[in-house]
Amino acid sequence: MRKTGILMPISSLPSQIGVGGLGKEAYEFLRILTENGIRIWQILPLNPAGFGNSPYQPYSSFAGDDLYISLDELAWNGLLKEKPPVYRAMDKRLDFQEVRKFREPYLREAYRTFVLQEKTKEEDYQTFLSQTWVLEYGVFRALKQKNNDRCWNEWAEEDRNWPKERKVLKEEVQEEASYHMFLQYLFYRQWERLKKTANENGIEIMGDVPFYVGVDSVDVWANRENFLIGADNKPIFVAGVPPDYFSVTGQRWGNPIYDWNHLKETNYQFWVERIGHSSRLFDIVRIDHFRAFDTFWKIPASCPTAIEGGWVEAPGYEVLDRMREQISNLNLVAEDLGDLRKEVLDLKNHYQLKGMKVLQFCIDSKGKYAKDTFLDVENMIIYTGTHDNDTLMEWYGNLTTASKRKVRRFLKKSGCTHGTVKDRLLQYTLQSKAQYAIIPMWDILGLGEEGHMNTPGTVGSPNWEWRMPTFEKAEVELKRYRKQIEKR
Repeated sequence: MRKTGILMPISSLPSQIGVGGLGKEAYEFLRILTENGIRIWQILPLNPAGFGNSPYQPYSSFAGDDLYISLDELAWNGLLKEKPPVYRAMDKRLDFQEVRKFREPYLREAYRTFVLQEKTKEEDYQTFLSQTWVLEYGVFRALKQKNNDRCWNEWAEEDRNWPKERKVLKEEVQEEASYHMFLQYLFYRQWERLKKTANENGIEIMGDVPFYVGVDSVDVWANRENFLIGADNKPIFVAGVPPDYFSVTGQRWGNPIYDWNHLKETNYQFWVERIGHSSRLFDIVRIDHFRAFDTFWKIPASCPTAIEGGWVEAPGYEVLDRMREQISNLNLVAEDLGDLRKEVLDLKNHYQLKGMKVLQFCIDSKGKYAKDTFLDVENMIIYTGTHDNDTLMEWYGNLTTASKRKVRRFLKKSGCTHGTVKDRLLQYTLQSKAQYAIIPMWDILGLGEEGHMNTPGTVGSPNWEWRMPTFEKAEVELKRYRKQIEKR
C-alpha cells in the first residue's frame, strides 16, 4: 500500500506561546492529517537542541527537548495555578531564547507542585527515573548550568569526570538534576499519549536520527571512549562532508568521529541502545546521513574547513546486523542523497531499506527537454524537498525562464495539467510509484523563501525558526489534494 506523508516539525505547529508542542496543537494537526488521508507524519529530531538551536546538534540522543512540553496540559493536570497567557502566538519565526525564557518559570512551578504533592514517590515516576540515561542527562544539565553553560570539556575536573567517578553531588546540583529528570518524565508521558493517538488514527510517526552526536552532549561526556577524543577531551577528528552542491569548502559539522574499533569490542552496544530507543519512540526511523555507515568524511579537528578530510570505510554491515539481531520491529529508512559510491546503495539494498528521491534534484532542465533523471521505483520515498532544500516554489522561482517553460511542458507530458505549477508539481509527486510520497508543509502551503527551514553549512538564525501561524490555510490546501492522496 502506497502512503502519503507530511514533513512538519513539531516546533513549527501553531500555538499560543511561540512554539509548537505536544499539546492541543499537535492533536489538531493529527485531526487534519487523518481527515485528509495522510498516513505518515515525519518530524525532525525531538532531542534537546544545542549549538545553533539545531536539532542535529543535540545535548542527548535519548532526552526530549522540554521546549515541546505542553504548558496547557500541566495546567489541566493541576501542576500550574493557571493557564499561561498568550505569547507570540502569531509570530512566523521561532525566537528560541525568548520562548525558553518565557516557559522556564512555568516549568519550575510545575516541578515544585509535583514535589509538594509528593508525586515523586509514585511507582511510575520512580521507574522512569531508574533509567541510566535519565540520571546522566539530569546531572549533565545541572553541571552544565554550574559551569556557566560551557561545553563539558571546559568544566571543572570533578564535573568532567563525574560519569567515571559518580561522586555525590552537592545539594543544589542534585536538585537541579532532579528538575531536569522531572522534565523528561513530562516530555515522555506527553509524547507517548500523542503517538498512541496517532497510531489509533492510522498515522505512523517517522522520526529522524542524526548519524552523529554533538560533542557537547551526554553521549560524549558519559561515553567518551566511543569517540576519537584526545587527552584534552576534545575531538581529534570531526565529521562533515566534502565540497558539494551546498558548499564549495564542504561542510565541517564538528561532530566527533566514532572510535569504530572500540565500538566493535562492545558489539556496537551504543548503536543498539541509541536506535533501539528511537524505535520505541517512532514507527519509522530515518537515519540522516546513512552513507556514513559505508564511508565517512574524516576531518582533522585542526582544519577550519572540510576540504582537508578523507573518506574512511565504516563497518556498516556489522552494525546493521547487530541492530537487527537486538531490536525488535526495527523499521529503518535511509537518507541516501548526494554523490554516493555504489557500495552505499548496495548496503541499503542488502537490508531492503527505502532510500530517498528529492524532486528538485531529479528534474533536469538543462537539455532540450526537461526530464526526470531518477528511476521511478516502489521501494523508495519521494519528496518534493527536505528541511535542507529550498522550498519547491523557491526552487522553481530560481529557474531560468527557459527552464521553467521546460518544466511546465514536462509536467503536461506527464499528465499533470490542472492548477498552478505548485499543484502540478505536487500531482507529479503524488502519482509516483514510490511507496511513500512525503511533502513538507511549506510546499503544501506554496511558500517561497519565507518557508525555508535550514541552509546547510550555516549556523543559527534564521535556521530552524519557521512557524505556521494558523492551521487555516494548511487545512484548506490539504483538502484540495485529498482525492489525489486517496488515489495512492
